[in-house]
Amino acid sequence: MLEQISRLAREAGAAIMAVYQGDKPLDIEEKADHSPVTAADLAAHDVIKQGLALLSPDIPLISEEDPPAWEIRRHWHRYWLVDPLDGTKEFIKRNGEFTVNIALIEDGVPVMGVVYAPVTGVLYSAERGKAWKEDKDGKRQIHVREAKPPLVVVSRSHMDEELKDYLSQLGEHQTISIGSSLKFCLVAEGSAQLYPRFGPTNIWDTAAGHAVALAAGAQVHDWQGKTLNYTPAESFLNPGFRVSLY
Repeated sequence: MLEQISRLAREAGAAIMAVYQGDKPLDIEEKADHSPVTAADLAAHDVIKQGLALLSPDIPLISEEDPPAWEIRRHWHRYWLVDPLDGTKEFIKRNGEFTVNIALIEDGVPVMGVVYAPVTGVLYSAERGKAWKEDKDGKRQIHVREAKPPLVVVSRSHMDEELKDYLSQLGEHQTISIGSSLKFCLVAEGSAQLYPRFGPTNIWDTAAGHAVALAAGAQVHDWQGKTLNYTPAESFLNPGFRVSLY
């Protein structure tokens, strides 16, 4: 199924790029939480929703663009968790740092994940404890890797005071800023060693990247040391967390 999900992510990416590269307006609107949504978000959502319905009609879906009510999803043990366009702000800025995120959740754990970057054509995927990166050079398995000083990857659009304080106490390190769930993937492939996050995220922002990082040997813990959990909860918000080698 991972190959089929990877193809579906590429199809959603093509729908995004049709808007990104086209002459049509982005149709930017503001959602209830004041986050932006564009025509590309909705086009990718439609592609993924229809594709998953054909591939796995028995597995329900939570998508950022159509999250079901708590009463509907409260007893789900297995479901798809999707962000059709992660990094909408980066999409609007046209910096290329946005992704398609598709994850399969079983009993609170992201057991399969695909992260696809449409602009570069790079696709990360994971299942059964193995993670891969696919680009113009082919497909290869990826693993976390130590480095000194460590490279810390941070959000391009969410640098808060808590993060600044944390970095100031971290000791010798280098930093890089990048948008979307690519931060998880940089740790997974060994390019970075740490991704700390204090600001708010939703479960669809993190699940696919979490699956890739976990399969590549990383840890994804909240600041109390507990693994991020995707068992249905009334709120879609995650606690703060860090993605690291240990």
